[in-house]
Amino acid sequence: MTTPAEYYQRNRDRHPPAYTPAYKTSVARSPRYSLISLQQSVSEITGPVFGHNDLGALDHDLIRNYAKDDDPIGERIIVHGRVLDENARAVPNTLVEIWQANSGGRYRHKKDTYLAPIDPNFGGCGRTITDEQGYYFFRTVKPGAYPWRNMVNNWRPAHIHFSIFGASFSQRLITQLYFEGDPLIPLCPIVQTIPDADAIDALTARLDMNATIPLDTIAYRFDIVLRGRRSTLFENRLEGN
Repeated sequence: MTTPAEYYQRNRDRHPPAYTPAYKTSVARSPRYSLISLQQSVSEITGPVFGHNDLGALDHDLIRNYAKDDDPIGERIIVHGRVLDENARAVPNTLVEIWQANSGGRYRHKKDTYLAPIDPNFGGCGRTITDEQGYYFFRTVKPGAYPWRNMVNNWRPAHIHFSIFGASFSQRLITQLYFEGDPLIPLCPIVQTIPDADAIDALTARLDMNATIPLDTIAYRFDIVLRGRRSTLFENRLEGN
């Protein structure tokens, strides 16, 4: 039996280039020269660990962790899945953070000027730690789509931002979750920077009726693969993960 290699070469046909003019922000943000890989020192890969010991009882529950007078408005959902490495092994004790717009498509941020109202009972942020099987779950409301100033009529599909921390500050990866069946996914200039349809599919959470709570909460499944040929795409590591 052949033992799988620990690392896989990045598939450049699957990941988007940093410079994609149709996504206007990339024009100013993308590098103009070839990227250089730097070897990390022991201090960068062994610590300190960020936030693993500071979790509150409701940090994973966005329906309750900011609520003041009532539950937030919107479709109640569960987002759950596993964090895996390139050989489909569980990644336990990993800090997973999310942030999102409310059900109207507005973030709780002073620079968000979209005309949708702020929900006084929804903060839009949560975090949790994966268990020994790499499993995580959040309870939240489904975010709404919102317009953005890329072209005259561009809209972001409903999405949730994910941040996954490793064992140190240097081991952080960021991505986005989209929802199965959203008609805005193929129209989004950010999504369309990804050249591989299968890679886009890997960013799409699937309806999971087995995990849905009847008369209460719809569930979506979203597994995150940190490395390898089938890895989930990450915003802050387009040069390779």
